Amino acid sequence: MAKTTISTRSGSTPAGGPAAGRSLRADAPPASLPGGIQLDTSAPGPEHRSFPRARLRVPFRIWIGEGSDRRFSATLGSENLSVSGAFLESTFYLPVGTEIMVRFELEPKGSPVEARAEVLRQERAEDRTGRSGMGLRFLEFFKQTEVTLARLFLGEQLRRFAEGYLQTARTRAIESELDRVVDALAAWELLKVTAPADPWRIGESLPAPSGRGR
Repeated sequence: MAKTTISTRSGSTPAGGPAAGRSLRADAPPASLPGGIQLDTSAPGPEHRSFPRARLRVPFRIWIGEGSDRRFSATLGSENLSVSGAFLESTFYLPVGTEIMVRFELEPKGSPVEARAEVLRQERAEDRTGRSGMGLRFLEFFKQTEVTLARLFLGEQLRRFAEGYLQTARTRAIESELDRVVDALAAWELLKVTAPADPWRIGESLPAPSGRGR
């Protein structure tokens, strides 16, 4: 099974039982992703430090142990989600450091994202955030499903870039489809280094591919 390791950290024994979460808060910021998905910048957390968060409610199936060794399972709704982690709404709490398996779908007909995750923190309703739940950090993805998450944030910008770059005289002169893909990837990486905008920062538009030489 193909897998991508993000990081590793020791876990601990879980406690508590499943319970229902609550609805999303209404104070979402104006920035948004394609499809009207809003960004969440309201609650800091190390599981999102390097990547933007989408305010997206998705059912997460979580469990500990496989097959006959499974000793815990529950379904919780996410409040926000990023490539590096998620916040799950819950009124029960697994201990910080607990490692769990998670599965969730971003699209009804899409392949589910499968990952190993770690509980980074607990938030309770009486805390300053007013939320109740757990912050997760993804440690390892399976079957390259992390690409599904990356497309949620970068898909639209990549599509715009590819549509423009693949129409340039340079790429039209390349006969091999694979070589055109490699050329476009190299141009994208170069653009990320030279452009002032950060492609992970929603709302910061990267410049369009140069039309010189068309």
